[in-house]
Parts: sequence; structure tokens; C-alpha cells
Amino acid sequence: MTEIEILTKQTEDAYQWVHNLIDTIPSEKWDELPEIVASNVTWQVGHLVISIYYHSVMAIVGHQQDILEQLPMRDYTKLFSFGTVAKNSIGKMNPNQLEAHLKIIEARSIAVITALPIESLPTDLEPTKMPHPIANTKFEAISWNVKHTMWHCGQIALIKRVIDKPYDNGIRRT
Repeated sequence: MTEIEILTKQTEDAYQWVHNLIDTIPSEKWDELPEIVASNVTWQVGHLVISIYYHSVMAIVGHQQDILEQLPMRDYTKLFSFGTVAKNSIGKMNPNQLEAHLKIIEARSIAVITALPIESLPTDLEPTKMPHPIANTKFEAISWNVKHTMWHCGQIALIKRVIDKPYDNGIRRT
């Protein structure tokens, strides 16, 4: 397997984990804000929309005009960027729309990764207004996207446990 194939597989797996989790949470509970976590599913999914775009699309190939025309990315940034407060997202987004937007960004992310020439992985990131907090190269940014996505899967799983029930990932109990 090439590095591109490994990064693609890891990315696809992380995205599948997100959907395995959010698909089990009733949409009417997405805005619930448990005090112990101070976050909700709405914020987590909205944050993944902008973070996946940033880490594995914009930092890799630059802004994508068609995505900016399809999705209200400025609204997403105001509601879901690092440092925003989850309570401000309550009632602002429809869970079905959020999930649809997440799928659009995930598909573009996979398309960008699979189209990359392997020799571009160690090259510098595309210039952005905000320097990447972790990565200097395209490989590092894509790798961080996987880790960051799984980090938020953990948060979503914790929120699910509090507002609904623990996630059953198919582990058999004796």
C-alpha cells in the first residue's frame, strides 16, 4: 500500500466512525447540552464540517469555490470553530442538513487525498489566513485530520452516553 492509500483508508475509517455514532443519536437530542460535557452533537458535527475542510481540503489544495457556494462556511465558522460555545449552536442547524453537509465535505476530502501525487505529501501546506496549528506538510495535515476526527468521535460517544445511551459498537458481552 502507498502512503496515499493508507491515508485514504484511515480517513474513510474515521469518517465511518463518525457516522456509526451520529446515526444512532436521535436528531431531537442533537441540541441537548449536558453540563458535564458542555458540548452537543450539533456543535461536534458542525465543527467536523469546518475542520475536515480546513485540514484535508483547504490546507492541501486551497479553497474550493464550489464548496463555498454550496455550504454556508462563514456561518459554520461563526458557530463551530475552535473557541466557540456549543450553546450558541442550539436551534441554528437542522441535523439532516448538518449530516448532508458533512458528507459533502468528507467526499471532497477523500477526492483530494486520492488525487494527490505521492511526491506532494512532504511539501508545504497551501497558505491560509490562519497557520495550521499542528502540521507543516500535506502528509502531516491529512494525518492530523484522521486523529482530530477520531478525537471528536470520542467526544460524540461521551455525549451519546450522557444524553441517550452508551454506543454499542457490536462488542458481545458475556
